[in-house]
Amino acid sequence: MLKEFKEFAMKGNLVDIAVGFVMGAAFNKVVASFTGGIVSPLIGLIFNADFKDLKYVIKEGVANAEGVIEGEVSVLWGAFLTNVIDFIIVAFVMFMIVKGVNKMKKKEEPAPEAPAGPSQEDLLAEIRDLLKK
Repeated sequence: MLKEFKEFAMKGNLVDIAVGFVMGAAFNKVVASFTGGIVSPLIGLIFNADFKDLKYVIKEGVANAEGVIEGEVSVLWGAFLTNVIDFIIVAFVMFMIVKGVNKMKKKEEPAPEAPAGPSQEDLLAEIRDLLKK
């Protein structure tokens, strides 16, 4: 069983998937940093607020003695929109990578045409004629 597991784990596709997963996680951090550090502040200039902190308050909360608001119910649409922007960036970059890889692959050469020879009917007629002899 251990040998089978080792063979399974060392298959090329599984290793490729693992490398892709690790690189995707690292790339996601880069995109999140780009969105949070560059895109959100620029959009925040429009709203005069930190973009991730934008929210629609449904029910006001009460501040406790430490200044922390308790009981507030709100829709965090700024954080959601930031995550949507992250997704769009990642999806676009993945699209460009797949497009580049597909372009780099060799174009499949068409299969060589079958040699021109007698048709099936001609061969059958020839066999028939030989059998008559």
